[in-house]
Amino acid sequence: MIQPTRKIGKKKQAYHGVGWRFSYPGNFLIWGILILTMGLVLTPLAFMLVSSVMPYHEVMRMPFRWIPNSFHWQNFWQAIRGNDGSFIYLRNIFNSFFVASMVTLTTVFISAMAGYGLAKFPFRGRNLVFMIIMATMMIPFEAIMIPLYLTVTKFGWQDSYIGLIIPLMVNAFGIFLMRQFLITFPDEVIDAARIEGASEFRIFWNIILPNAAPAAAALGILTFRQQWDNLIWPLLITQSEEMKTIPLYIVRFNSEKYTNEGALMAVAMIASLPIIILFFSMARYFTGGLTISGMKD
Repeated sequence: MIQPTRKIGKKKQAYHGVGWRFSYPGNFLIWGILILTMGLVLTPLAFMLVSSVMPYHEVMRMPFRWIPNSFHWQNFWQAIRGNDGSFIYLRNIFNSFFVASMVTLTTVFISAMAGYGLAKFPFRGRNLVFMIIMATMMIPFEAIMIPLYLTVTKFGWQDSYIGLIIPLMVNAFGIFLMRQFLITFPDEVIDAARIEGASEFRIFWNIILPNAAPAAAALGILTFRQQWDNLIWPLLITQSEEMKTIPLYIVRFNSEKYTNEGALMAVAMIASLPIIILFFSMARYFTGGLTISGMKD
């Protein structure tokens, strides 16, 4: 009984060793592709970071110097002050932060409620409603942009926070993400809360929403980034410089007659910081939420 066991163990060890020997080229290939992809993704960010501390006459010089001769920190002051010295960039930062935060909060809350209803409440036509919501994801924003603009104009919401927030306060992807996550939530927990006399909204607020934090965080990061970078809708709605957002400020800064490329990169660098900080502070929730939401239906 002992001798065959030893032979099997040796065979397993030999197969394991051969497997590792044959996997070395594959591992090197995978790591090479990952490193190349990471380099392609990070190169524009590295260019933006280095250019933001360069004098403008060195930014466009070829070959590009990845290590600047001197650090030109005045670019950040000019980015905040603006070419006209109006400091309108600070107001535009506040507008982007306020609009993106409000849209993110409403999207997460409404998507969680809709996803909870579609996942845990059996009613006639539930699948049809879900498919209609999913079908709206196939419609490009450019197709509904004009009707949406005419509606906002009819209500008199132009050049206001309401016009920037209300039309974008929920989206079909958020409902899909929360529904996929909540469909795996145990029904026994919800039934136990109902037996204890909890109302449906209390179940949602005290049980469903806290346990859906990973999916809510993933949806929050994606929504905040999308609204922070939104260019088309604020371009249509806002007229005054005080109501414009960061993407519109970058377009205006770049379109002026004498553009300082170093200051322009500083503007882009400052605009990227909130997204970078938000992602790294919630990275574990982001990856966990997207993974769990796609595990099963």
